[in-house]
Amino acid sequence: MQPTTAAKSANIPVDLSTPDNTNLVRGRSLWIEALWILIGAPIVASKVIVSIKFRCWLLRLFGADIGVNVHMKPGVRVKFPWYLSIGDHCWIGEDVWFDNLAPITIAPHVCVSQGAYLCTGNHDWTKSNMRLFSRPIVLERGSWVGARSVVSPGVTVGEGAVLTIGSVAVKSLASYGVYMGNPAVYVRDRVVNEK
Repeated sequence: MQPTTAAKSANIPVDLSTPDNTNLVRGRSLWIEALWILIGAPIVASKVIVSIKFRCWLLRLFGADIGVNVHMKPGVRVKFPWYLSIGDHCWIGEDVWFDNLAPITIAPHVCVSQGAYLCTGNHDWTKSNMRLFSRPIVLERGSWVGARSVVSPGVTVGEGAVLTIGSVAVKSLASYGVYMGNPAVYVRDRVVNEK
């Protein structure tokens, strides 16, 4: 469907000459952020340093809340560790990207598979300067964000819900639902059996 002539004539031109990041709350001083960018982030993302305990310790040092028995693989990217909370017994796969301009809260027993992208920030494309905004993301207990999938700003992945491989969650997912596609839609219930 093409835009109408009335819609085209009513539009104000997009002007990106002056970015509007006034809604961004960085959460720490610039020198702490600089230390994270120069030292912390490269070490956490390193594929040479394979120690899970060291990676979790370093994230905690920079303000992340990391539970016990968290398995975090190499290549993980974190924008602001002070906006990251990961519960006990979680699995975080290789190359997961926590693009967290707002809090990302992960409950216990959650799996975030390799290459998943959790994005808390976006731009308001209805504004001529595409003003930045951010919304928190919550992954409830026992949920699973599949490999190469995307979780959008403001989304809650309900308890036990599954976002399948390569899917895009643009709205919250109900507990124990399995969601697939772009945008992700409910396809069936998740039934969890004993070991």
